[in-house]
Amino acid sequence: MSILPEGEQLRKAVRWISEEREFRKNPVLSKLIDEACIKFDLAPADAEFLMRCFTGEDSKK
Repeated sequence: MSILPEGEQLRKAVRWISEEREFRKNPVLSKLIDEACIKFDLAPADAEFLMRCFTGEDSKK
């Protein structure tokens, strides 16, 4: 159980994915999101949010 406020793990995951995309050569986004979900103990709904966040899916509407 974590003592971090709700959503803090998701914010950390967004930050971590952004950093990893800068440092890795040709990162596969879906693999980074899978890694982040494991690393930060995120729910499947969080993984969907991360995919939308990094692909810009919401901004197309």
